Amino acid sequence: MTGLPATMRALRLLAWGAPPELVEVPVPEPRGTEVLLRVEAAGLCHSDLHIMDAPAGALPYELPFTLGHEVVGTVVATGDDVEPGWLGRRAAVHGVWSCGRCRQCHRGRENYCHALTGPIGGGIGRDGGLADYMLVPAARHLVPAEGIDPLAVAPLTDAGLTAHHALDSHRDLLPGATVVVIGVGGLGHLALQLLAGHEPACVVAVEPRTAGRQLAMKLGADAVVPAVADASAWLDGCGGGHGADVVLDFVGTQETLAAGGNLLAPGGRLVLVGSAGGHLEVGKAAGLERGWGVSAPFWGTYRDLAAVVRLAEAGRIRAEVETYRLAEVVTAYECLRAGRVHGRAVVVPR
Repeated sequence: MTGLPATMRALRLLAWGAPPELVEVPVPEPRGTEVLLRVEAAGLCHSDLHIMDAPAGALPYELPFTLGHEVVGTVVATGDDVEPGWLGRRAAVHGVWSCGRCRQCHRGRENYCHALTGPIGGGIGRDGGLADYMLVPAARHLVPAEGIDPLAVAPLTDAGLTAHHALDSHRDLLPGATVVVIGVGGLGHLALQLLAGHEPACVVAVEPRTAGRQLAMKLGADAVVPAVADASAWLDGCGGGHGADVVLDFVGTQETLAAGGNLLAPGGRLVLVGSAGGHLEVGKAAGLERGWGVSAPFWGTYRDLAAVVRLAEAGRIRAEVETYRLAEVVTAYECLRAGRVHGRAVVVPR
């Protein structure tokens, strides 16, 4: 590969239950449909912590692999089967590396691909973007993102994508709706921005951190409270006393799930996005309002990512970010684990 180095730095998970290590590895050479990106920005995610902390055998992934599933970069080399027009283009990586052949993929629901029984994509079982370069199996996983700062796009490939998919799956309820957003962190603060395009009647945000509550007010929430139990009184006021049409739980603890379900209006929906270990008992006699529904959406589709990138280009969605260098990633993960990251942490390799 002309002009490219022989080796690169990569943050690799070498052992389960251990922190990743920054090591030197060969720069991959793309073949066939593969494309090689020079990484410009890569976001960090709580999912990375779950992967690092997992005991051996808990996840269907083989070690070692490079972490980082929120990636933006420029195409610097391609296999022989890739259209030459991709060279030199900046793109966001859709992290779900689906088969492209099953019925879910044909429906445009790549995030529910039948073939994803093991690794999901780069950084989640396969080599990701916390490196100088990243190999992507096909250009169909790339969304052009040439008109926007890569720092702004990287966190949108997961946090923005996931929030968009969670909302879009319930778009029929959102206009004129009363909505509760639980957790104004990396995903919740983007969901608040995305909600504006659906024109809900009332948005109540739940966030225990003072800085998070201030951000929620800045982003247009009608009311902000420190705990889910406190949202009920506000719903009586701005929601007309009938509960919430949609509850978006970006935390997912036992406490938030139980309390969120109790906030639902008749026909309301509880959307579980956070993965903090909570469980919800469901059933006709579960004590919830008639016609309630619950969903647990996973990540998002290629179309969702393309829509999020367009919204970012139009200035309608923007992630709050803190930046780190590749050599600082282990420290950045410590800050993420301790809850000291405001918005999303994004790594700039150079």
